[in-house]
Amino acid sequence: MPRPTARVLTLLELLQSGGTRTVAELADRLGVEGRTVRRYVDHLIDLDVPVESVRGRYGGYRLAPGYRLPPLMFSDDEALAVLLGLVAGRRAGLTTTQHTANETASAKIRRVLPKHLARRLDTLLESLAFTEQPGEFDTPDSGILLTIADAVRHHRPVSLRYTGRDGRRSERTLHAYGIVAHAGRWYVTGEDAEIGEDRTFRLDRIADARALPGSFEVPVGPGPAQRVLSALATAEYRHEVTLRIHGTVEQIRAHLPASVASLEEHRPAAGQDRTTERWLRVELRAERLDWLPPVLASLDLPFVIERPDELRDLVTALADRLASCARRA
Repeated sequence: MPRPTARVLTLLELLQSGGTRTVAELADRLGVEGRTVRRYVDHLIDLDVPVESVRGRYGGYRLAPGYRLPPLMFSDDEALAVLLGLVAGRRAGLTTTQHTANETASAKIRRVLPKHLARRLDTLLESLAFTEQPGEFDTPDSGILLTIADAVRHHRPVSLRYTGRDGRRSERTLHAYGIVAHAGRWYVTGEDAEIGEDRTFRLDRIADARALPGSFEVPVGPGPAQRVLSALATAEYRHEVTLRIHGTVEQIRAHLPASVASLEEHRPAAGQDRTTERWLRVELRAERLDWLPPVLASLDLPFVIERPDELRDLVTALADRLASCARRA
């Protein structure tokens, strides 16, 4: 059962949402009797929270107009959730600020918490260990992120100043479908209005975003997350790789996710063995190939390398090294 303090805070949150709340409604939301609600209201009044009693058929309680709550009023669970969210978000790259801003935000939260709760949370954070080191990520500007989010919600075109991977700067008009967080980075995906094709942009490479007049219709099709994964899998890189792998989609996706490779059923040419229908064609692009041979070996599935020849050489070299190690006494 929640403690009385937690219920009093919940009561305050309900009143803060606005309007008049009946005793019956509050009692139902809090899971208590009506007389207990009145006692909780008295607690709030003792804390100088101006709760007004409204008489009549539809009477109940409400907060006095213009009343502003203190900056933070967290229960134990809420405070823990906020601080752990800051820690996890920073380590995963899902923040819009540098590390120092996260640290100052955590410090501000601690300062306004009761001492006993702050000590308990500090003890937890000091005891907490991670199996991976935090990554270094380029974070997007919060103003740009909010501008694009508003454009997504209201289906408004947005003008972007963008710097590509090759360092080239350009201005784009984007019909943004959604914002996606993936692998420690933020992306926006939508239609480039000038060329009429879907594009995906990293938010940390956007120098400026400005909403434009007008509106657009979001097309029917894959959601923003799937669009981003498809865009990452088909982006231009140094090497274009084509494979045929004999296995299920689930087996292949366990090692080559949608953000890395695209899959399609391999259809045999006329006269070919029909058993080849069980093969899947895998296409991916990569700046380097040295990571692929170990991945293909870990698949433990028959595969054929269609291109490039360099990958065949790397796979053969890995096989020779493994065979040599296995023959050693």
